[in-house]
Amino acid sequence: MPDSRYSDLERPPLSEAALNRALVRPGSLWTALTVVDSTGSTNADLAAAARDGAPEGTVLVAESQQAGRGRLGRAWSAPPRSGLTFSILLRPTVPVAAQGWLSLLYGVAAASAVRRLAEVDVRLKWPNDLLIGERKLAGVLAERADDAVIIGMGLNVSLREDELPVETATSLAVEKAACADRDPLLRAVLREVESHYREWTQAGGDAEAAGLRSAYLASNATVGRRVRVELPGDRTLTGLATGVDLAGHLLVEAGGERHTLSAGDVVHVRPAG
Repeated sequence: MPDSRYSDLERPPLSEAALNRALVRPGSLWTALTVVDSTGSTNADLAAAARDGAPEGTVLVAESQQAGRGRLGRAWSAPPRSGLTFSILLRPTVPVAAQGWLSLLYGVAAASAVRRLAEVDVRLKWPNDLLIGERKLAGVLAERADDAVIIGMGLNVSLREDELPVETATSLAVEKAACADRDPLLRAVLREVESHYREWTQAGGDAEAAGLRSAYLASNATVGRRVRVELPGDRTLTGLATGVDLAGHLLVEAGGERHTLSAGDVVHVRPAG
């Protein structure tokens, strides 16, 4: 018997019509929301749409993603309807130099929404991974497409322990979260992103003036930790993460020097506390 969208009653499909009624309205950031059964990559699809003139606020959700990518080009996959896999299209008018904050903004918004609905202690590993403890709940990937920015997220919702891609991952189900219903979670994340995005753009992209930098630091699990950072070119840097600067870069003290990092994969090398 062919697979049906309703074959797994514990993983019901999302309703595109209901989500549009809830989110797409006059004055909203969100202009169109599409749910597809399967695609290669929601980020890649929206990047193509952006180049064809798709408006800001376009959202693409995939029930299954076949060629998802995480940071540093890593492959990413999950069983159909077991998580939230979606991308948004933004066309920020703030200075390009400030736009590095967008992925951090998204992380702050997503962590806040999940924390509120799921009642779990979600923290951010620089720049924007969502963690519960030291296990990864969600990843965020921002990419530029001409004058647009595409931000995608993969959030593990109903995955069981034996379905997790790596032992360092987790899901809302594994964490016994208060909410593992994808519909209200998606609505909450998008509404929180809209709120933060409006404040940030109204401040001209000034993360300090918008309160974004302080909100990020309040949710951050990296600052104050000893870290190993895997840098481009097969280089590594081990030291103490001391802060995040006004551009959203990670500050690391190592070997008596302060390093300012705009990119890199962070590993927490000792427990917090």
